Amino acid sequence: MAKQARAWQRMLSGRRLDLLDPTPFDIEVEDIAHGLAFVARWNGQTLGDYPYSVAEHSLLVEAIYARISPEAPARWRLAALLHDAPEYVIGDMISPVKAAIGPDYGELDQRLTAAIHLRFGLPATLPKPVKAAIKRADNVSAWMEATQIAGFSEEEASKFFGRPRPELTDRFEVRLRPPLEAREDYTARHAALMAAM
Repeated sequence: MAKQARAWQRMLSGRRLDLLDPTPFDIEVEDIAHGLAFVARWNGQTLGDYPYSVAEHSLLVEAIYARISPEAPARWRLAALLHDAPEYVIGDMISPVKAAIGPDYGELDQRLTAAIHLRFGLPATLPKPVKAAIKRADNVSAWMEATQIAGFSEEEASKFFGRPRPELTDRFEVRLRPPLEAREDYTARHAALMAAM
C-alpha cells in the first residue's frame, strides 16, 4: 500500500495547517506575518540589500486600497492587507509559473483564502466590487515595484499592470527592509484593523 503524501505544514505557532482542507482554527496572524515577511516577491529578482517581501507588498496594497476607496470600512481594508495571505504557505509564484501549473494553484489559493477570511471575520468570498478595488490596488503596487526595484521600464510595466494615476502613487514608496520589521508592521496593522472592526 502506497504511503499517503503529507499535505499539512507545521507552523511556528504549533498549528498544523492542512493545505487540502484548511480550517480557520489552524490559522494565526503571527504565522501569516512571519511567512509573508520571508517570502520574496518577483522571485527575489529585485534591487537592494533585502528581498522585497510579500508582507511589505501587502502593507502597500492596503494603503493604496484606502486611497482608492477612502470610505471603505476596516473589514475591507483588512481584506486588502490579507489579499496575498495564502502565500505564507504556498509562496509567491510569478504569473508565468501560475499559468504553467494551471487551475490547481487557483483552487488551492481559494481554499486557503476562504479559511483565512473566515478566521478573521470576513466572508469566505469577497463582494465583487471590493475584490476589484483590491485588485486595482494590487496592480498599482505591482507597477510601482516593477519600475522602482524590478528593472521594468514604465512602458513595459504599463503593458502588464496599467499605468496608475499619479494621485494613487504620490507619497508611497516601495520599501526594502529587514523581514522582522515588515513582520512587526504587518502584525500591528492587522491588529489595528481588527480593533477597528
